[in-house]
Amino acid sequence: MIHLNFLRENPDYVIERLKIKNFDAYEYVQHILSYDKQRRKFQKQLDDNFAEQNKIAKEIGKLYKEGKKSEAETLKEKASQLKEEAKKIEENFTLNEKATTETLILLPNIPHESVPQGKSAEDNEIVFTEGDTTISPNLLPHWDLCEKLSLIDFEIGAKLTGSGFPVYIGKMAKLQRAIINFFLDNALTEGYIEVQTPYVVNEESAYATGQLPDKDSQMYHVEKDNLFLIPTAEVPVTNIYRNNILKAEELPIKHCAYSACFRREAGSYGKDVRGLNRLHQFDKVEIVQITKPEDSYDTLEEMKTYVTSLLRKLELPFRILRLCGGDISFTSALTFDFEVFSKGQQRWLEVSSVSNFENFQANRMKLRYKDNNGKTHLLHTLNGSALALPRIIAALLENNQTTEGKIHIPKSLQPYTGFDYI
Repeated sequence: MIHLNFLRENPDYVIERLKIKNFDAYEYVQHILSYDKQRRKFQKQLDDNFAEQNKIAKEIGKLYKEGKKSEAETLKEKASQLKEEAKKIEENFTLNEKATTETLILLPNIPHESVPQGKSAEDNEIVFTEGDTTISPNLLPHWDLCEKLSLIDFEIGAKLTGSGFPVYIGKMAKLQRAIINFFLDNALTEGYIEVQTPYVVNEESAYATGQLPDKDSQMYHVEKDNLFLIPTAEVPVTNIYRNNILKAEELPIKHCAYSACFRREAGSYGKDVRGLNRLHQFDKVEIVQITKPEDSYDTLEEMKTYVTSLLRKLELPFRILRLCGGDISFTSALTFDFEVFSKGQQRWLEVSSVSNFENFQANRMKLRYKDNNGKTHLLHTLNGSALALPRIIAALLENNQTTEGKIHIPKSLQPYTGFDYI
């Protein structure tokens, strides 16, 4: 959530920057500024009211001491009236604060100055490409390979649950487990502290990281308990520090976490979402960092470098894109997507997003730190997929298939799988 003080001092800047996200913020900002003006009016009325109550209280005490009971009783009636007036003002103040917040949360995060203009993924900026994308003849897409080698059964998954919930079999199940451990071990080596968090969160947690109200239609909701299945481990991991004031020496916070992820992906059909390309349930290892504001963009570069190292170890051709305003998420200030080239499908597949949210999430969850002078400041939060499994597996299968019908396993994974081919 954009901080109210910043919006109050920079309304025109907020309106202009949000145009990069193709968001017309003018009416929202005007409403917020109007609410803010009313809030300050209510605050002055309350301050004046309390000051008058204190003045009268002192006069009442003085009158009783002087034996002027009748005059004191008259002032007591006036004090009671002031208390009733204060109660009404406080009610209006509370309603005003609610209206302000309800409007503020509809504003997306302000994009970083480097975010390019654009309306869709086609306008994203390619900033780096590495690896061989030469296509060999007769390469099969992963869904055909999985059927041929009995690795994944999409039909049984649909029978058990529905489409988008595959069943992994034999060596494929072990490969899934191997990749998860490979990603976690690499994260631990990089200084991340592993946490294991719930797969369901409450409404406060989903709100704090920006999934609500923006992505409520994409989340699985357990209505009876008002709990949400997580779309990513970012949600519970970041919320560990909700309503916390950290010490400067505790920073940066670095966590990694494995979780299953659940996304409804409503309206996802066609060949681009076939097989593992888009699932309702999938596995992912997430990295999360919480930093001081002045360190967050160096941290973002560090996280980009780390994800790059994983893709190199997996020997996959990849590219990095800076997301344009039309493709960047509601909560992000700057996002870099990683895509791997899948030779069987002859297309790029997104496998990671690394984002800096600046203080947008921290403001929602009241996540702050105290500096050496005792002053508190909002922190910056960042997260990245390191990595999501389905499309990584799709690319590994397609890019490493041989004419003999085998699929080679990259050397970095062989200690985890216990086999060098499928």
